[in-house]
Amino acid sequence: MEKKHILHSGMFNDTLRRWNSSNCTLNPHNLMYPVFLIEEDDVIQPIASMPGVSRFGVNKLKTHLEPLIVKGLSSILLFGVIDKLPKDANGTNADSQKNPVILALPKLKEWFPTLTIACDVCLCPYSDHGHCGLLHEDGTINNGPSIKRIAEIALNYAKAGAHVVAPSDMMDGRIGAIKNALIANNLGNKVAVLSYAVKFASSFYGPFRDAACSKPSFGDRKCYQLPPNSTGLAMRAAERDVHEGADMLMVKPVLAYLDLLRQVKDAFPHHPMFVYQVSGEYAMLYHGAKAGAFDLQVAVMEVLHSCRRAGADVIISYYTPQVLDWIE
Repeated sequence: MEKKHILHSGMFNDTLRRWNSSNCTLNPHNLMYPVFLIEEDDVIQPIASMPGVSRFGVNKLKTHLEPLIVKGLSSILLFGVIDKLPKDANGTNADSQKNPVILALPKLKEWFPTLTIACDVCLCPYSDHGHCGLLHEDGTINNGPSIKRIAEIALNYAKAGAHVVAPSDMMDGRIGAIKNALIANNLGNKVAVLSYAVKFASSFYGPFRDAACSKPSFGDRKCYQLPPNSTGLAMRAAERDVHEGADMLMVKPVLAYLDLLRQVKDAFPHHPMFVYQVSGEYAMLYHGAKAGAFDLQVAVMEVLHSCRRAGADVIISYYTPQVLDWIE
């Protein structure tokens, strides 16, 4: 055996293994915690399809986040969920003064001044039809008014205090529309845009739609979310959003799309790359471990390290609270 083929000498203890894994280490700043925010300030609602995950009122969220920030949590991604507020075709309450995200942002910034707060921007949780844009009378997407409305929502989140706005709607041109709105309101250099650039029409979103109460009332989202077997459209979507001014890019889901994560990162190495370990991926690992198929900690950490190895700079994961404990 040639000397250069001897590998065991480089990994026989923990320090040596770390030296050979430095390109995919996992630290608290590599994690973003997705949080569902509800209207009732002092309520916690467990989510049946995502065991261990809950929706929070803002006061309960404060208590929940405090120990996580002590452990190093530096960023969250907020999703508003409404039940009492009415839903309509224009998603009026996506950015109304009664919206739970709008109300929570000033409080969260006061409580946690070092926390970076991103806000998901979409119409589906607030529209009566459950689609991500505004519709023509025949039920198809009306893209022009959609990006105007998405930009309005993003701007109002920014004015309320968001550090990052994250449009998840997948409408054509929404990054440029948001950037123009931010610049016109002197927020162009104060608020970042995280683009759900490569978001697939995936079977792994089921539990999220339950959690966010955002299931479409008819049809599906295949006309604006990417086909799962597509490579070309994924790269075109990322390129489009980069050219329109996206500060950061995302691939969603991640586990079935690690190849595209690598391709996008290679194509745009200077943009921070996010991945979203989505609700179905969370549930799959949870139930697999519950059934005794594997140890949860070992499996989750294996997946997260694979994301880092494939090019992810930040991983959005519902397992963030547990991971902070594991890596502490």
